Amino acid sequence: MATFARHVDLAWTGTLMDGKGTAAAGTGAFTLPVTFPSRIDPTGDTATTPEELLAASHAVCFGMVLTNTIAKKGGTARCVRVTATVTADKGDAGIKVVSSHLAATVDGLEGIDASTLGELAEGAEKGCPISNAIRGN
Repeated sequence: MATFARHVDLAWTGTLMDGKGTAAAGTGAFTLPVTFPSRIDPTGDTATTPEELLAASHAVCFGMVLTNTIAKKGGTARCVRVTATVTADKGDAGIKVVSSHLAATVDGLEGIDASTLGELAEGAEKGCPISNAIRGN
């Protein structure tokens, strides 16, 4: 089995509340602004947050695994759409991620009965490395 790693570099200036940063993927795939206030109130702020990045990771990972699961069962899908919603609570001890909820839609499913799609999605969720990393934590 091949082991691989990915990284994101953060450059932050200023204080927690007044500062800002830039998160840059080691691959060059993205460079995103980050701020602390955007974690609590994203209105008017185009910066991303750790929770949003976690949601992106979860959606992409699950979508890839679901697409592969469909193919392994002899099917194809024209388009798989996934929304991951990460919920966090801010309390006296800080911010805690409490859940990540997945919602998926499969358009143009062929070669597999649509009634078995839920079962395939459950298996894909169990096979998603990001689901496995956050489940129960």
